[in-house]
Amino acid sequence: MNRVAAMATWFLIAGATLAFAQESRLHAEFRTQFEGLKNDCSALNKTASCAATLVTGHPLHIAFGSLAPQNGFAFGPALVTHFTPSESWRNTWSSDAVFAPGGAWRAGSYFKGVHTRVELPTPIPSGTAAGPRIRITEYPIYSAQVQSISLPSLSYYGIGGETPQADRTAYGMTETIIGGGVTLPLSRLVSPLKLAVLAEANGRLFDIRSGADGDVPDIASRFDESTAPGVSAEPAFVQFGEAIRLRPWLLNDRIQLGYMFQYQQFVSPQSEFSFNRWTINLDHEFPIYRTSGPELRRETNSPNECFASPTDHRCPAVTRDRWGTANFRFLASKSQVGDAGAVPFYLQRTLGGSDVDGNRALASYPDYRFRGPHLLLMQETLEHSIWGPLGFFLQGEHGKVATQDQSLNFTALRNTLTIGATIRAGGFPVLTTSWSTGGPEGHHFIVRLDTSLLGGGGRPALQ
Repeated sequence: MNRVAAMATWFLIAGATLAFAQESRLHAEFRTQFEGLKNDCSALNKTASCAATLVTGHPLHIAFGSLAPQNGFAFGPALVTHFTPSESWRNTWSSDAVFAPGGAWRAGSYFKGVHTRVELPTPIPSGTAAGPRIRITEYPIYSAQVQSISLPSLSYYGIGGETPQADRTAYGMTETIIGGGVTLPLSRLVSPLKLAVLAEANGRLFDIRSGADGDVPDIASRFDESTAPGVSAEPAFVQFGEAIRLRPWLLNDRIQLGYMFQYQQFVSPQSEFSFNRWTINLDHEFPIYRTSGPELRRETNSPNECFASPTDHRCPAVTRDRWGTANFRFLASKSQVGDAGAVPFYLQRTLGGSDVDGNRALASYPDYRFRGPHLLLMQETLEHSIWGPLGFFLQGEHGKVATQDQSLNFTALRNTLTIGATIRAGGFPVLTTSWSTGGPEGHHFIVRLDTSLLGGGGRPALQ
């Protein structure tokens, strides 16, 4: 535990040194926050505003959220600051370190540099009764991050879509990611498509160890390198990625598309574990009453920020708008290896419950139930507000995984039906509760608290 505390302290100190030139600004931000805390937490009738300041304020607030499934909820401090060295740059940095009662933890430092003259979003008439739509201007974004996460309890059933439940084993994993990326919008060249080019480069270090999950046997007692590639070798990787993203909005914004075509290269000194992976993610959203629901992600923010705009450092207020969306998502991913190669099992995609990044996929099955180098998933979702930040959703899912020598097709898909409730409360993390059924392996109840503030950016993917 001392090593964990030392690492968390290092992340916070290392990030603070990035902002040394802004010492006076950071001091002023602390003074303003303490004054706000004194005002917001001075009376019982200000409980809501006091809670909002504690969990969304800057430069210091309480970070919390779900870690990977089976590893619990984590809590800890987060430090956020911003600095603008010139009119053409808006830079933000944040660090956090969170710990779960069961021993899991995550610590990270995240930087975002936005190359722009700071401009407020401008209203564009939508031609609907909902009024003008606020559009967020797209800017070039440069990011860097250092993150370590330790997960003592993960499940492994084997590789492929026909693994028996009786083969469940447990393992633990620590992954460290050091790297960054860039997002370059090309909207001025092809404005209707909202085209952007993305690139990333990351170093990934792994420590695979015995797992702790009650009476579930350890992974090494049932699997070896032939059935769980990488279980003893633990190869490190330099991972590159290139992607093209399109976000066209059609028919007066009544059809909102989000298409991503990504190609990644995982290069390991142990060449038999090097592989390439392509991913196609096609997202189709159909707003019901208005041109869009609340913004969930702002790429210009780090995971610990919920700034409403480059010049407004407050979090968005709790929405009470009536909104709803229908959504269809198609996801396909396939890995390519050499003649004698294999994808390490902990970098293979999973279906069942939620994956290691907390994304729901075939939710009625146990977490990480099916694992393979190839994956196919389709999701149909209907979400609607009930009152204020409270909403409900229905979701149907169909998917499968495939082993390295199997083809990826639409036969023998597994199916799941989910009903759930959501809370979208301004800058608070999104809370999702869901109950899923379908298939022969029973039901699954999932409670997830998002690891980023509503309006914050995402964290680096673990797979």
